[in-house]
Amino acid sequence: MADTPESALASVPKQQPVAQCKELDEKDLPPSGSQSDSQPSHPSASPESDRDVEASGPVLPLSPPPEPLQRWNESKTTMFRFFLTLYSFIIMGMNDGAVGALLPYIEAYYNVSYTVISCVFLAGFAGYLFSALTNNIIHHRFGQFGVAVIGSVGRLAGYLPMMFHPPFPVLPIIMIFPGIGSGVEDSGWNAWVGNMENANELLGVLHGAYGLGATIAPLIATAMVTKSDLPWYTFYYLMVGMTGLGLVFAIFAFWGATGRIHRDTHKSTTGQGRTTTRRVLREPITWLMASFLLGYVGAEVSLGGWITTFMLKVRHAENFAAGMSVTGFWLGITVGRLVLGFVTGRIGEKLAITFYLVASIVLQLLYWLVPSFIASAIFVGFLGFFLGPLFPAVVVTGTKLLPNDFHVSAIGFAAAFGSGGGAIFPFAVGAIAESKGVEVLQPIAVAILGFILIIWCFLPGGYKPGGLERAKENHEGIGNDVVVAFRWITGRKKSDEKVQPEATVAVAASPN
Repeated sequence: MADTPESALASVPKQQPVAQCKELDEKDLPPSGSQSDSQPSHPSASPESDRDVEASGPVLPLSPPPEPLQRWNESKTTMFRFFLTLYSFIIMGMNDGAVGALLPYIEAYYNVSYTVISCVFLAGFAGYLFSALTNNIIHHRFGQFGVAVIGSVGRLAGYLPMMFHPPFPVLPIIMIFPGIGSGVEDSGWNAWVGNMENANELLGVLHGAYGLGATIAPLIATAMVTKSDLPWYTFYYLMVGMTGLGLVFAIFAFWGATGRIHRDTHKSTTGQGRTTTRRVLREPITWLMASFLLGYVGAEVSLGGWITTFMLKVRHAENFAAGMSVTGFWLGITVGRLVLGFVTGRIGEKLAITFYLVASIVLQLLYWLVPSFIASAIFVGFLGFFLGPLFPAVVVTGTKLLPNDFHVSAIGFAAAFGSGGGAIFPFAVGAIAESKGVEVLQPIAVAILGFILIIWCFLPGGYKPGGLERAKENHEGIGNDVVVAFRWITGRKKSDEKVQPEATVAVAASPN
């Protein structure tokens, strides 16, 4: 956007901007060159405004006017696309939720150690990392249509070989492809839904769909193995069928959402043809989001991946009961996202997530220290409930603190960086558990939750509703709330020190 003073804007006819947050169809846009030559396409095109700019000297760039937010139900096409994103998140959740339930059986089938079997977690990270480096280009060239198709094709490229249970060295390699597919869709759909009206509630529903998939997958997988005596890889027959169906629907739903649509609705604010990932990575908010998700996803996947093994080895549960405990964890995440999504935005993201994290730490300590299977299953279910809304809240925070054209790259990178936690921490648990036992899951989870609570406190915005919007308007930097709290504490301490000597003098002067 050109640098234009307010005096220049007043002399130029106003043109209704295209809503940046909306993804339209190709046919809805006017053809190139159809605009009248008598009306400039941008204020900077006016000769009069150019003279005003030269006369007034250098000015700061103006903030773009607020754009109307898209509603999920504003048209049948938008509704169809939204429901398809829910379906894709269910498949993502089933992919992640099934790993923890099937892990003991994969380990026994291939006869490998904890450390070796943990390599499957690294595969997903590699896929997400690749998607983080390419999702901005995919959006720019192919739009949402490319996101939907590449997401489904990537998952199929992993699930089809899994049906034939290849040798173990091949297993981590083919599991990279579902990571690519999920990573591309994760960033794309989060950025799209995060810019809609009632984003907290809608993202709660979106991630609730992920939690639903992660809830039913262990149930289905465990029942297949323990009740029907089927081999573990038959679960991926189901995944292939569901993903193939999703690909067919995706082609019809997003056919008109081309790269041109994305370029027209996400104009760069950096003065370049498009906002690059390199530019987005220079924003401290991006790294704060990424570090938070690194810890959050690490804790979520570590717990979801090792709960079954912990319940079997430490709590001495039966196979089916241990599988149901991880189902309870993912069910808690699902319900938490659906229910608390309506709470988070009303009391403010900063305050809400702080409370959720404190509650999660307390429940994690109880899960660790109370040596009862029944109690552990209850605590881990409530732990999932309070962990559930964390990811959606971070996405909403990013959309409120960053410009519109930063969203895809920032959310995509943060999600990919977070998936690194979903690979590194479960792998670390497996490697340490090889010599120390699977009990190491608990102190690692407590440490991770404490780490992300500290990170969250460094976000700007205060602890009141609307704080994030005010932080963006006031250009508050990261750590602003910590500095304000420190000054308040030190200022109060100094005032107390001044009061105490005065009280001492008063007592000394008293005749009594």
